[in-house]
Amino acid sequence: MALFRDVANLAEMLAGEASRLKKRAAIAEAIRTVHEAAPESEDAGRFALSIAGTPFAEADPRKLNAGGALLSKALLEVSGATQVALTAAYRKHGDLGAAGFDLLSTKDAGDSRLSLAEVAEAFAAMAVARTTAVRAGLVEGLLRRATPIEAKYLLKLMIGDMRIGVKQSLVEEAIAAASSSSVAEVRHAVMLEADLGFAVRRAFERTLSEARMRLFHPLGFMLASPVETPEEAVERFEQKPEIAAVAKKAKKKKTRGDDTDKETDAASPEATLSESPIAPGQRIIAAFLEDKYDGMRAQLHCGDPSQPDRVAIYSRNKEDVTESYPELEEAFATASSAATGPLIFDGEILGWDLKEGRALPFAVLGQRIGRKRVSNAWREQVPVVFMVFDLIFADGELLLNLPLRERRNRLEAVVERLVETARSPLAVDERRKLPQGVMFAEPDGDSIERLMLAPSRLVESVEDIERAYADARARANEGVMLKAAESVYQPGRRGLAWLKLKRELATLDVVVTGAEFGHGKRAGILSDYTFAVRGPDYETTGELLNVGKAYSGLTDAEIAELSAWMMDHTLEDRGFFRTVEPLRVLEVAFNNIMRSDRHASGFALRFPRIVRIRDDKPVTEIDTVERVEEIYQSQVDKPVEVETASED
Repeated sequence: MALFRDVANLAEMLAGEASRLKKRAAIAEAIRTVHEAAPESEDAGRFALSIAGTPFAEADPRKLNAGGALLSKALLEVSGATQVALTAAYRKHGDLGAAGFDLLSTKDAGDSRLSLAEVAEAFAAMAVARTTAVRAGLVEGLLRRATPIEAKYLLKLMIGDMRIGVKQSLVEEAIAAASSSSVAEVRHAVMLEADLGFAVRRAFERTLSEARMRLFHPLGFMLASPVETPEEAVERFEQKPEIAAVAKKAKKKKTRGDDTDKETDAASPEATLSESPIAPGQRIIAAFLEDKYDGMRAQLHCGDPSQPDRVAIYSRNKEDVTESYPELEEAFATASSAATGPLIFDGEILGWDLKEGRALPFAVLGQRIGRKRVSNAWREQVPVVFMVFDLIFADGELLLNLPLRERRNRLEAVVERLVETARSPLAVDERRKLPQGVMFAEPDGDSIERLMLAPSRLVESVEDIERAYADARARANEGVMLKAAESVYQPGRRGLAWLKLKRELATLDVVVTGAEFGHGKRAGILSDYTFAVRGPDYETTGELLNVGKAYSGLTDAEIAELSAWMMDHTLEDRGFFRTVEPLRVLEVAFNNIMRSDRHASGFALRFPRIVRIRDDKPVTEIDTVERVEEIYQSQVDKPVEVETASED
């Protein structure tokens, strides 16, 4: 029987170990020991999941539903500590688990026999508990049985943030080492089945090769690296004439999954790359050009005949966001009837202007992000579409290792078959959701297309990219993407095969008005800064209007200096947040500006980051709210001001 104390003790050791190799060796030895003690049990898999910081496998849809408030109350109940003591401990460490260790340190440690199986049972019960009281009782039960070090890592595991310097990739390597398996095989099995614990069993049973792809768990997203100029992008993708000549000779190729040699279609991008005449000194740019959309990156799963109406939409942080976009779920539920087979798309959810036929600004779409209930008012005010630009799974085959040009050809064929059926109405009769409501519901209105194929073409020159960028901005999109035509799909990787060109707006000079304590390594340090610009009445009243908050861009030394200064210049201490004297000026960059009621200025900066500290500039010379308005109005994609939709 594997005990949770073994997880806690190993986690504590790993937190203080800097060497990656030593961490991997320690995890591997622990997994091997647990497996050898009970080879038929699930303990080794549970151990691996716990060290990776995940209560459930990624493919398991269950959630603990235990937030910080619930865990804090349970900790106070078990420890008998006061809220003041908890706040002080949390401020000291920036971590509830470490705070719990401090508060429970007077508790008799004893000889805990809390097993991994018992922790798993409690987590399973929490996932199905109908009330907060039941979940809180289960947490308290675990904490009462735990030693202080066990409680520390139980709390960290339930929060989902172990902070021991161990990523899943390291645990995968340790599983391979423990079982004398290939790291590549372990990672491939985990990617296909999204179950780290089951991969442990497969590794020891030598069945990793039997892993098969399952839909309805998110794969990692391939990411793009930024470039500042078209010239930089062309330099990355430029193909020398001799290389292009080799590509020309490789006209015939064998397609995966096909037993016959296929001649390249002369109309395909592949043919364009390989068959064009190559003049001496000619620049060959082997890359596709697309608009960079300002929406929400998403992965869409559909078409599984074993679950014919099921659709799942995952965000970039692998959260299931399907319920926030019911019209997409309705539209893609038709995939099984189109006989496409199981599909995984990569694309962007966009708010869509039906009259203008273009994307709405992100700030408009943002009003729908995270909504659990989407009324007809929201469906009509902010219609959404799925702009697809890549195909990850089709015809029973994971397409990651195919070059982009081939994935694109397959994507176009799938979209052609699906586009007419992937439709849903702008609004539905909401009485259908009520018990027996279908008996009284009216027919839905006209349906609209929800699937759109992102236009894509081969790059021709630097001037071509410049024109494409200008055209994309005129369409209210962020910029352009450039993707190597031969690039494979690398989940979770940000390499140089995909590039994004988008240019920042002008920076703003602002003054810090408040600061918040950070977390983790920044615990006890004021490192999250709220900042303001001059208001219309600044000359007479000194009016400052907050416009944003940023925490990235400064060095550790600069943060330490600012934190010490703000401690000495605090006007009001609210616990985790301090109002400070408005004397320190920062230069901040940002992606765009949106209207917002969050700040007194009426604006908010999207993705703000600190460029530098401007101690050379007095507060009297920082930017004004009028300047913020000017930049806002200059945006091609500035949000359309609309009234918030009613939930009635």
